[in-house]
Amino acid sequence: MIRILIADDHYLIRQGFEKLIAKELGMTVVGQAENAGEVLDLIRDNECDVIVLDINMPGKSGLDLLKDLREIRPKIKVLILTIHPEERFAIRALKTGAAGYITKESAPDELVKAIRKVQSGGKYVSQELAEKLAFDLADDSEKPQHEYLSDREFQVFQLIGAGKTMNEICHELSLSLSTINTYRTRVLEKMNMHSNAEIIRYAIKNKLVD
Repeated sequence: MIRILIADDHYLIRQGFEKLIAKELGMTVVGQAENAGEVLDLIRDNECDVIVLDINMPGKSGLDLLKDLREIRPKIKVLILTIHPEERFAIRALKTGAAGYITKESAPDELVKAIRKVQSGGKYVSQELAEKLAFDLADDSEKPQHEYLSDREFQVFQLIGAGKTMNEICHELSLSLSTINTYRTRVLEKMNMHSNAEIIRYAIKNKLVD
């Protein structure tokens, strides 16, 4: 029996995934969580094989939680399931320790198959992403500028790129203004930019924001 934890901040999405999984033999949902704290509480009290994890949750992000899970419960397989297209977060998530990455758009057709694949020890990605990963391994010299940012720097970069104010970013990431400004400075330095406007143009051009 594959024991699954669903982590997403939207109740209806969690319920939909649980109903989808409930139809399958050999799978059971042991809990639902809407934020990182609830995930950590649930895995302390429940045996879990696979966590279906959204990247965007209130407070600590899915990527930050993924790092914690690698240290606390490294045997648990983490399947990232998100609204974001693969080109935005997939490679970053896989490098951080995720066992697979699918979009919510493809979930009705792929979720069960992805869970079985990662539980068996495999990696689950789309064919398009697999080809991109192979290309990146073959030639790292063409890596885009944003790939050199840390996970937190990339979060701040993406929120700036989406037109968020510094105060809005502080609230969304639960960080102080001085901390956000420090990350913004690092982003500008690493990407050889001088303003938020340049970040916004780059993010739009490279389809890193909606």
